[in-house]
Amino acid sequence: MTKDYIKENIKYNQPQLPKTLTGITGLDEITEGGIPKGRPTLVCGEAGCGKTLLSLEFIVRGAIEFDEPGVFMAFEEKTEELAMNVASLGFDLNSLQAENKLKLDYVHIDRSEIEETGEYDLEGLFIRLGYAIDSIGAKRVVLDTIESLFAGLTNQGILRAELRRLFNWLKVKGVTTIITGERGEGPSFTRQGLEEYVSDCVILLDHRVVNQISTRRLRILKYRGSVHGTNEYPFLIDEDGISVLPVTSLKLEKEVSTERISSGIPALDKMLEGKGFFKGSSVLVSGTAGTGKTSIAACFANETCNQKKRCLYFAFEESPKQIIRNMQSINVNLQKQVDEGLLQFHAMRPTLHGLEQHLVAMYKIIKNFKPTVVVLDPITNLVTVGSVSEVKAMLIRLIDFLLDEQITVMFTALTLNNVVTEQTDEGVSSLVDTWLLVRDIEFNGERNRGIYIMKSRGMKHSNQVREFVITDKGIDIVDVFLGPDGVLTGSAREAQKLQEQTGEVIRKNSVSLKDREIGRKRKILESKIAGLQSEFESAEDELNKIYVEEELIKKVAEENRQKMIMMRRGENASENKNEK
Repeated sequence: MTKDYIKENIKYNQPQLPKTLTGITGLDEITEGGIPKGRPTLVCGEAGCGKTLLSLEFIVRGAIEFDEPGVFMAFEEKTEELAMNVASLGFDLNSLQAENKLKLDYVHIDRSEIEETGEYDLEGLFIRLGYAIDSIGAKRVVLDTIESLFAGLTNQGILRAELRRLFNWLKVKGVTTIITGERGEGPSFTRQGLEEYVSDCVILLDHRVVNQISTRRLRILKYRGSVHGTNEYPFLIDEDGISVLPVTSLKLEKEVSTERISSGIPALDKMLEGKGFFKGSSVLVSGTAGTGKTSIAACFANETCNQKKRCLYFAFEESPKQIIRNMQSINVNLQKQVDEGLLQFHAMRPTLHGLEQHLVAMYKIIKNFKPTVVVLDPITNLVTVGSVSEVKAMLIRLIDFLLDEQITVMFTALTLNNVVTEQTDEGVSSLVDTWLLVRDIEFNGERNRGIYIMKSRGMKHSNQVREFVITDKGIDIVDVFLGPDGVLTGSAREAQKLQEQTGEVIRKNSVSLKDREIGRKRKILESKIAGLQSEFESAEDELNKIYVEEELIKKVAEENRQKMIMMRRGENASENKNEK
């Protein structure tokens, strides 16, 4: 969440309480805009929990990012020590002092002098602090730590009066102040038990060790005039300073995408409407050891990089070099993607951090790298550093964060025959959008792999169990092959295919023999037909010849008959003439 977003979109209770952004990653979201402006804020906690670093980063961020000069008054560490301690975080305190953006001051309180004189007055401190503020026009002030300021004072009445006087003076001065204090004993959160009451905002830092794993946590104990996050929030201290991760997401108001991205396995995409996963969705690949979960994740990562998009791969079991070497055996070249800066590995044992610190670290890495796809392989290893419910809670927060960023995430989970892992698997599977189950299929003395889609929200998907084949050419998912005894896999499938191919060849040969026999018979019949046709034509010619002759005879006879008639008529005419 950006600082501009916080400024523009956070709505405060009316009347609006002025706030000052700390610049510390995550803290401004938890406080909904920062700490109270012009008022004192108390940061308390045990030694080593990060009080000094948080307050110093508050001053440095203000000077660099918000153009608000600050004064850091220390009562325990000298200014040279402070500058040296935070140099590894990239904070150059000496340069900031030279630019009049920061004023470091070390005040030594001599307890023996107070004990001898019995007098205690903060007037000298006010003069010194006031001069430091006015000299650079400071807007922010840090007093570190308040116990050292009152270390030699045993009179509780004077102590309380001076504490109130200090806090009121800071308010009148109008500077946004952080005062650090050590954790008290019993119900009190501070040594004196009064600081927490006169402060407008109290932030408690905690550093605890559970199962030999240390985790730093932050909690807002109170915040006058403002709503704020009330949970415990893990925070991480690294080379970039402090990062706090807001771990609760109560509203299910997330943007979703209808865009689809390929899994890197064409046959698997075909099972998902031929389009792959939804962008910004969560995918779980679960199965027993050796079923190819990491191979599926690697293909997905490789395809993402082939599309010139970034992928972040968190490995909790194998080193990056192991994964790259192993994937070369199935024709997946991840080294190329690493060299091009598209694929980034982060490998660590789960026991390196607690669950919350893992979450903070991943949050920060994702923010910096800005990937399109994130892979966690395998999430079941996280059970070694937390209970099933804790792992599920962590993954809920991670999924919510990735959904906000429209980042697609793929989890792999190991399934074993024990209650813990089965519960973990079921817990995660209820969170994800797509669940792929890879399992062993033992048949006919062979172990083969099968894959099927348990669920895929928002799309049609195959309900068939497909054989999952890993070769030196890559991954393939074989179409369902039915035999007399049901679905066949492995050598049984190949044998059935060969048998069917043999039967097809025999059938084709048989058909070919029949075709040739029919052809011969056709030729014989055609020859007979041709002979009969020739006989018919000869008979027809003979008949035509006889017919012509008969017609000629008839014609000659008719002509002769006509001649005879004419002759008889001539004779009759001659006789009649003679008679006359």
